[in-house]
Amino acid sequence: MMKPINNKYLLLILLLVGISFSAGAQQQFTLQECIDIALKNNRDVRQQQLTRQQREIAYSQARADLLPNLNASVGQSFVFGRSIGLDNVYQNTNSAQTSFGISSNITLFDGLKMKHNIDARKADLSASDADLEKIEDDIVMSVSTAFLQVLLTKELLQIAVDQLEVTNANITRSNELVKNGKLAQGELFEIEAQAAKEELNRVQAESNLKIALLDLAQIMEMERFAHFDISAPPVETLINESQLLSSNSVYESALLNRPEIRGAKYRIVSGEKELSMAKSQYFPSLSFGAQMGTGYYRMSEIENASFASQVRNNMSNSLGFSLSIPIFNRFQIRNSVKNAEIALESVKLNLDKTKLQLRKSIEQAYYNALGAQSRWKAAQKSEIASREAYRFAQQKYDNGRTTPYELFQAKSNLTQVLGEQAQAKYEYAFRLKILELLKD
Repeated sequence: MMKPINNKYLLLILLLVGISFSAGAQQQFTLQECIDIALKNNRDVRQQQLTRQQREIAYSQARADLLPNLNASVGQSFVFGRSIGLDNVYQNTNSAQTSFGISSNITLFDGLKMKHNIDARKADLSASDADLEKIEDDIVMSVSTAFLQVLLTKELLQIAVDQLEVTNANITRSNELVKNGKLAQGELFEIEAQAAKEELNRVQAESNLKIALLDLAQIMEMERFAHFDISAPPVETLINESQLLSSNSVYESALLNRPEIRGAKYRIVSGEKELSMAKSQYFPSLSFGAQMGTGYYRMSEIENASFASQVRNNMSNSLGFSLSIPIFNRFQIRNSVKNAEIALESVKLNLDKTKLQLRKSIEQAYYNALGAQSRWKAAQKSEIASREAYRFAQQKYDNGRTTPYELFQAKSNLTQVLGEQAQAKYEYAFRLKILELLKD
């Protein structure tokens, strides 16, 4: 017979199973995966995709305007009282008439207005593509920033955990010294108080990490992120894979590749074509049309020919040209041209403003990167000195030649320097990422 499981063992098994399930449900995402999810879920991207579809339809319609149209018509009329007969004589009788027709019309010349419209709509479509790319670049920037912030909070948490472990080791060592009468009980209490303070720092660091993960998940617009986490190589690897480019080289590359620059240039092309469209209204327009029709006529109180014979005998065809020459249109064409010229100047100014803003952003990003690089190098030197100072203080404390307060002071200085070094390191990585995105 199987021996029943003890309750405490049962609880332990359930706990282990729960831990295993939680670990298995943990989702870890790389930076690229986070970016892909954000681009897929972001509503601004989806909204811009709909806008692009509208621009594509407008471009397609502009090309279709070159084709002839084709329309059919059917009419039915009733006349009560005096009606005109087939012999063109009025009679006191009611009549009814049914007409059928089909017509087609094509514009032969309109001052190249339709051609300019096609070019303008194509430029609008290209500008919409650039706008979509700009939105995607902004999302990449936001996700990368939040991702690096998570990595920073993880490192700060690890620093807090490591410092707490060192303090706990000191407590264990001090307990032995107190038992052997080599250390006063009060000094042990001071170390335990320091451990309590560092435990609070660790809890705060854990809270900061959860908030950073939440911010990243919200930028990605994830619906479920209870077990959300990230994975990445050491930030030093990310830094080594990038290089600090000069602001001039970044700006020159940005002028060729940045979507906001391309979008502004496409809008200038569209504005130029809109101006040409407005000017084309000064020219005459020529169109060609063709029409075919027939009908059925019925008068009461007389004998009428059959429907089939009338439809066959009443058939008529026509071809014709139509020329429209603008002479005076209440200054509408002139004002339309002026408005198009003003709109064109506006988009040109917008391009200049976009270039100026881009130059400003690149210069700021470059000098921020230089500053972050200098702070990181200084923090690395400070870390070496602080570690050596703490090691020396630990040796003095172990030999009874210093107080716990001096040891805590050296340890606090080391913790602060480690935090500053981590912040400088991640800030430098972030600044490099900004320059890389601005370049492309």
